[in-house]
Amino acid sequence: MEKYLLILSVLLCFTSNVNTTIINVPGNYSTIQAAINASVNGDTVLVEAGTYMENINFRGKRIVLTSRYYLTNNPATIYSTVINGSSPVNPDTGSCVIINNNEDSTTVLQGFAITGGTGTKWLDEHGAGLYREGGGILIQYSSPVIQNNIIYNNIVTNVTGVTSTGGGGIRIGDGYPRVYNNIFMNNTARYGAGVVLNYTGGEYKNNIICSNYGSNQFGSGSGMWLNGFFSRPITIQNNTIAGNSAVSTCAGIYGFGGVQATIRNNIVWGNTVPGNVQVAGGSFTVRYCNVQGGYPGGGNLNVEPLFADSNYILQSNSPCVDKGDSSTIYNDPEDPNNPTFAKYPSRGGLRNDIGAYGGPLSRILTNQLIGIGSIGSEIPKNFVLYQNYPNPFNPATKITFALPKGEFVTLKVFDVLGEEVETLVYEFKPAGKYSIDFSSAELTSGIYFYRITAGNNTETRKMILVK
Repeated sequence: MEKYLLILSVLLCFTSNVNTTIINVPGNYSTIQAAINASVNGDTVLVEAGTYMENINFRGKRIVLTSRYYLTNNPATIYSTVINGSSPVNPDTGSCVIINNNEDSTTVLQGFAITGGTGTKWLDEHGAGLYREGGGILIQYSSPVIQNNIIYNNIVTNVTGVTSTGGGGIRIGDGYPRVYNNIFMNNTARYGAGVVLNYTGGEYKNNIICSNYGSNQFGSGSGMWLNGFFSRPITIQNNTIAGNSAVSTCAGIYGFGGVQATIRNNIVWGNTVPGNVQVAGGSFTVRYCNVQGGYPGGGNLNVEPLFADSNYILQSNSPCVDKGDSSTIYNDPEDPNNPTFAKYPSRGGLRNDIGAYGGPLSRILTNQLIGIGSIGSEIPKNFVLYQNYPNPFNPATKITFALPKGEFVTLKVFDVLGEEVETLVYEFKPAGKYSIDFSSAELTSGIYFYRITAGNNTETRKMILVK
């Protein structure tokens, strides 16, 4: 129970520690880094909503860096408080956030959207050579708390002067971080597109790791990639690892060598790679997990999880409800208005629900659509571009498409002369079925075409606007 009180104690520090100085950004300092530089141990750097084009380094400060999410408890606050690392002063130091100077658990990063990182050229401490790692966050020799963040669209693929690239979302080495209630999505690297754990311990609980893509080296591990032995354990508990894609070996959780980890109460499902391997390598203890294709271990399942929506919340009749470890230390939070029943987003009774919305740390992680697409919960078997509906239309219509695997998608509308009218989609999309609204308010009557390109697939359909 003591470790589950950590988050509560962190939040209480905002009001109960009379010695804490709150440094406001941009009120007191215009940049986050300037506020960090001015802080001393025990301070709080409070960042207002906005986009901060920075690559920040905690520089050993044992401080809390937070958005107003700690007050609002509204995921929209996370999306509106952005650390964008896409314009680094030095291209070889392109991580959005670096924590690498013996920071401990009093160092907290919470409530941010972290994006645009390209990783940092990094000399591996264990003699493996130079790598580019940690697009969103790079942690080394430190044990911070990383909670309630959305780490997305970080691209670590530049191999100039390095052996390879890893940890598109986050790279952690030689420490014991607590990583709780985050979303790692749409990140890419040549191994560990979502998460890399290199010779480290730590607790990794109630995270969604989804739609990370493109890993093709060292076993891939587009969801999570683990390597090396450390004096403290790795606990991977109540996460949903889904919709990640890799080129080879394993798309879910991959252990390089004989790395050890306890993997409990997780959903590992719908990760795509030739052979659809979800968990491989390492010396893993896997219990009470729902792993597509199955995995040896007590309480493990191999059954469609029945997600209720594209944010991976479970349907009330999901086979993952009340099927996690039955020990009371893993129980879901109790609904104060319905004793003996779990508080939403957990389902059913108090016994642990498998996945990111079960267990003591269960909470709503996002108010935006992520994951497997905005229509339904099953992964399509084929690539399809559907006829728009209604057709003919005025003034709006829906364009729907299905992806059997994650791909970079462009969806554009053209007139009869081949001139581009509008770009509706230009981003990586995980496997799923999507419906996009198209409005014709500024167009004249006539024939138009919409064209989708997803990977090697291209398809075009005709639609008619009548005014």
